Amino acid sequence: MSIRLRVARVIAETADAVSLELVAEGQRPAYRPGQFLTLRIPSDRTGSVARSYSLSSAPHEDGPLKVTVKRTAGGYGSNWLCDNAVAGMEFESLLPAGVFTPASLDDDLLLLAAGSGITPVLSIAKSALAQGSGRCTLVYANRDERSVIFAAELAELAAAHPDRLTVVHWLETVQGLPSARQLAALLAPWADRAVFVCGPEPFMDAVESAAAALGVGRVHSERFLSLTGDPFAPVLAADTETEDGAAVTVEIDGETHELGWPRETVLLDVLLARGIEAPYSCREGACSACVCRVRDGEVKLLRNDVLEKEDLADGYVLACQAIPVTDTVRITYD
Repeated sequence: MSIRLRVARVIAETADAVSLELVAEGQRPAYRPGQFLTLRIPSDRTGSVARSYSLSSAPHEDGPLKVTVKRTAGGYGSNWLCDNAVAGMEFESLLPAGVFTPASLDDDLLLLAAGSGITPVLSIAKSALAQGSGRCTLVYANRDERSVIFAAELAELAAAHPDRLTVVHWLETVQGLPSARQLAALLAPWADRAVFVCGPEPFMDAVESAAAALGVGRVHSERFLSLTGDPFAPVLAADTETEDGAAVTVEIDGETHELGWPRETVLLDVLLARGIEAPYSCREGACSACVCRVRDGEVKLLRNDVLEKEDLADGYVLACQAIPVTDTVRITYD
């Protein structure tokens, strides 16, 4: 399902990053801290492209949704928004999605970000401080002081919550690029906390290596890939009645559905063809919006760029990439 969003204000955060305050037609959509929006961005070559941007606003805050966009080298969507977005402009967007969000805002959290990776991490931190009881430590890496997004807001949060929020800045111009060994030494005092990390691939890899060295059981990572397809295109109706298909039981939104599942049709298409409003965003295995859980039976993923081995071991799969292996499967949307 898509919605229309109007730009209420464009905020210059740094020389190469802007925030867009977005107002929805009608009621503001509900979301969880750490989730993202997928926007349709105009393109002279293809008509439009779809790009996902994390929400830097927090659900408890009054006012518009806010996404923050930083230019990336060769990045069409980020450069277009930084150059062209103005107040009054409208965008089509998919509903907020993603699973990069804490199970409880009362947990003690270790948050790590680099560059624009601060966007979902800030939303999580603000939510935990306002609506939870846990403590947060934020390690934020940037090139230099001028490239620190939300510097003033982070300072204000730390001053308002001195006993619950610790902010550690890492500047490449001062300390160099953070290595796994350096991060392990830095993070050791908080290694017992739930870990969330977002940023460029090398930074996240270094964090995950540091966490492994410290014996951290699970690192929650948010990774975005440029989408090659069009998640806004209509979904073609799937034929759910085939003689050699599997049978799937799906529990979603408090209801149970028993459906036929053709062997070569992904689960999301089966659900949408039957009018079941299952969540999705990219439809190509590059985000986690459609994640669900296999309770019985077995499925195969045609593509997976986001779920980690711990997720797969716990039975989590992507509905937009799942096809049946066993004759019967039971799926739940938690």
